[in-house]
Amino acid sequence: MIKKTSLKIRNIFTCLFLLCCQTVFCQDSTVNKIVESGDISTSLIITDKTEMFIDFSGKATIESLVNQKFVPVSVYKKSKRSIYDLPLHPVYFRFTLKNNKTVADTLVFTPGYIIKYIDFFALDSVTQKVSKYNALQTDQGFVDFVIPANSTKTFYSKAIFNKKKIDCYIYPTLINSNYEEEFKSLFYNKRYDIKTFGFVLSGVLLMMILFTFTNYVLSKKIEFLYYSLYSFSVFLIIFFHAFFTRQSGIVSSMFSEYVDFALMLIGTIFYIAFTRCFLDTANKYKTLNTIFKIEERFVFVVLLLYSFLHFCTNAIAMESLLEDSMKIILLTFGVVYIVIAFMQRERLMNYLAIGNALQIIFSCISLYLVLINFKQTNLFNSAIVYYEMGLAMALIFFLLGLTYKNKEEIIATTKKQEALKLEAEKQKYETEISVFKAQQEERNRISADMHDDLGAGMTSIRLYSELAKNKLAGQNIPEIEKISSSADELLNKMNAIIWSMTSANDSLENMIAYLRSYAIEYFEDTGIKCTVNLPNELPYAIVSGVIRRNVFLVVKEALNNVLKHAKATEVVISLKVEEKIITLYIQDNGKGIDFNNLRQFSNGLKNMKKRMDDVDIEFKIENKNGTLVTLVREIMD
Repeated sequence: MIKKTSLKIRNIFTCLFLLCCQTVFCQDSTVNKIVESGDISTSLIITDKTEMFIDFSGKATIESLVNQKFVPVSVYKKSKRSIYDLPLHPVYFRFTLKNNKTVADTLVFTPGYIIKYIDFFALDSVTQKVSKYNALQTDQGFVDFVIPANSTKTFYSKAIFNKKKIDCYIYPTLINSNYEEEFKSLFYNKRYDIKTFGFVLSGVLLMMILFTFTNYVLSKKIEFLYYSLYSFSVFLIIFFHAFFTRQSGIVSSMFSEYVDFALMLIGTIFYIAFTRCFLDTANKYKTLNTIFKIEERFVFVVLLLYSFLHFCTNAIAMESLLEDSMKIILLTFGVVYIVIAFMQRERLMNYLAIGNALQIIFSCISLYLVLINFKQTNLFNSAIVYYEMGLAMALIFFLLGLTYKNKEEIIATTKKQEALKLEAEKQKYETEISVFKAQQEERNRISADMHDDLGAGMTSIRLYSELAKNKLAGQNIPEIEKISSSADELLNKMNAIIWSMTSANDSLENMIAYLRSYAIEYFEDTGIKCTVNLPNELPYAIVSGVIRRNVFLVVKEALNNVLKHAKATEVVISLKVEEKIITLYIQDNGKGIDFNNLRQFSNGLKNMKKRMDDVDIEFKIENKNGTLVTLVREIMD
C-alpha cells in the first residue's frame, strides 16, 4: 500500500515537473517566435518561428483556427511525416510579426513552393478572432501585406500544395517589399542554366516537329505524323519543365501533377505507332509487331487508370506507385526491343535501337540522381538534364535512321524513275525527230517548188521584159523598166527565202558565206569598196532558217543605208568569235547618222531592232568614224 502511494506521489511530481517545464518552454517559445520586421532588410527564412496545422478532417474554419493544434514547422520537417500529407489536405501556417517602426511596413510572405493556392488571415488582438486580412496582392504563392506601425500581429496563411509525391518544400519566408522583384527573379531562376538548356532543347524539338510534319504533308507517310506528335509531346514536357521550374499556381500544379506523366504516356503511344510504320514491322518483323501492339494497348490502359486515380480519387500513393512501376515496365520493353533489334542485324532498326539504348542509359543516370537525392548544382549533376539529353540522343539517331532510309528509298526510286525517264525521253526524241524530219522535208519541198516553179516564172518575166526593151530600142517606156527591175528584185528576194528555208544551209559557216557573197555582189559597180574580214576558222553552230533570214534582212538593210544615205566610199564587214560570243560589225566611213533627225531611217531602224529582238540578238547602231552596226549573239551548243 505504501509502495503504491509512493508511486502515485512520484508520478504526480513528475507530471507537475513536466508541466512546469512545458510552461516555461511555451513562454520562452512564444517570445522566440516573434519576428521583428525591422530585421528583414532583404529576406528572412522563418521556419523556426512558424507553426503549421494540417487539416486532416477538412472541416477547419477560419474562426476555429485559434483553437487548432499548431506545431512548429521545424518539428514537422524533422518528424519525416508521410510525404502524402501536404497534397491531400489544407495546410495552415501561423507566425507573429512585430513592427517597432513609426511607419507601416510592407512585407511579402511565402510558405515555400509547389503551391496551388494561397490565402491570408490575421488575428484580431482585441476580439481574439481570425478574419481575412486585406492583403495587397496574392500572386502564385506570394502574399503582399502591410503591418501597421508600432504593432504586433499574428498572421495565418492557408496553402493548398501540389497534388504530387514531393518532399516537404516548406520554407516560410518573409521578404522586404523593396527586395520582392529581385527575390522572385532569383527564386524562379535559381537554376537558370538548366532552364536555358531546356528551352534550347525544346527549340530543337520544335524544328523537328515542323520538319516531320512537313515531311508528312509532302509524302503523306503516316509515320511522319506519328513522330511529329511524339516530338510535340516531348516538346511540351521539356518546355513546361523549364518554364514551370519552382513555379506555383493552378497551371503549373496541373502540369506537374498530371500532364507531365500523361504526356509521357501519350508520347510513348505515338512513338510505338511510329516505330511500327517506320520499320514496317507488320510485314518484316511479326514478333516485334505483336510486342508493340501489346505495349500500345497496355500504355493506353495505364493512361486511363492514371487519369481515373488522379481525377476521381485522392490515392496519391497509388498514383505514385503506378507512375514508378510504369517507368520500370517501359524500361523493360525498351530493353527487349533493343535486344531484338541487335539480333536482327538490320541497319535501319539498329539506328533506332542505339537511340533507345542511349535514352535508357541517360534515364537511368537521371533516376539514380533522384533516388540518392543528389544535390543538383550544375548541368552535369542535374537529373532533368540527363533525362533531356537521353531524348536528344534518341532524336539524333532517329535523324540518322531517317537519312539512311531516305537514301535507300531515293536510290530505289531514282533507279525506277531513271528507267521510266529514259524510256519516255526515247519516245519523246523519236517523236521530235519524226516531226523535225517532216518539217525539214516540207521546207525542202516548198523551197524546191519555189525554185522550180516561181523561179522559172520570174526568170521568164525578166527575160521577156529585156526582149521588149530591145525591140523598142530608142523608146523610153518606164513601165517596162519597172517590170524588169521588180522582177529582178523579186527574184533576189525569192532566192533569199529559198536559201533560208533550205535545211542544208542551217549552219553558221553557210550563213557567213552567203552574207559575204551578197555584200560583195551588192557593192559591185557602185564605187564603194567592200571588204569582208573573217576568222581563219569558224566554230560549228546550227543556225535555224528564221535566224538566218532575219540576220540577212538586217544586213541587207544596213548595206542599203550605206549605199543610199551614208555617202561612204568604203564599207568593212568583220566577224569576231571570242569563246562562245560571235559579233558581226558593219562599219562605213560615211557621214554617220544624225540621231536628232531620224525620219528617213526611223522605220528601217525600228524594223532592224525588232527583227534582232525576235531572235535574241543584241543590236546596236552608233556613230564611229561613220556608222557602225553591231550584232552580238551567244553561240548555242
